[in-house]
Amino acid sequence: MQVKDKVVVVTGAASGIGKALAERFAAEGARRVVCVDLDRAGAERVATAIGGLAAAIDVADERSLISLIDEIEGNVGPIDLFCSNAGIGFEGGAETSNDKWDKIWAVNVMAHVFAARHLVPRMVARGGGYLLNTASAAGLLSQVGSASYAVTKHAAVGLAEWLAFSHADQGIKVSVLCPQAVRTAMTADNPDGVASIDGMIEPEDVAEACVQAIAAEQFLILPHPQVRDYLRNKADNYERWIGGMRKLNRRFKS
Repeated sequence: MQVKDKVVVVTGAASGIGKALAERFAAEGARRVVCVDLDRAGAERVATAIGGLAAAIDVADERSLISLIDEIEGNVGPIDLFCSNAGIGFEGGAETSNDKWDKIWAVNVMAHVFAARHLVPRMVARGGGYLLNTASAAGLLSQVGSASYAVTKHAAVGLAEWLAFSHADQGIKVSVLCPQAVRTAMTADNPDGVASIDGMIEPEDVAEACVQAIAAEQFLILPHPQVRDYLRNKADNYERWIGGMRKLNRRFKS
């Protein structure tokens, strides 16, 4: 799919990867880019800079997302590409509070579910559409120091896989974005953390990888190519992989 002349929605668009995606889609000639974020002022700054539209909603609130989709499709046009990019993270293991588990599950998983639930039928009815879901390399591997992030990102990858094979024959294309460390607000407090072991990349690099993947209709987007080798190693010898992760845990938790 080419982004030119398409209606594109990007959540988490006020900063980081979402901002870079919105900017790049506008540069690619999208007919309209809708920048969505809890941070209204941030979304409006990005939208103003690229000639797009801004909306402030909580993507984990299904009713708000339904209203947003209705408004865009009623006033702008059918959504061709929906980038479910917003995400959050918490440190900690199983002891993490229920409130935090509920919150991260709502944002990192259910927001993707809600977008698919209310967009896929519309897209199927008009012959197709594209979903880009941001997960993380943690969804393919794991995340030292954060059980809730590792679990929810695995779920996000699993959902994207299911959507991809279940709706492919109905014209629905799906890509899942799985980077390691990206220079964003989420990594600002810990730039030397475990995710940066293969280097910190810029949000613009991620946006470039996404544009190329969408053009090729490629499912798995790996801005850090090393992740593919790690995934192969994990599948090839789970015991050895667990041992390697144990070493990383010691190194970064000490």
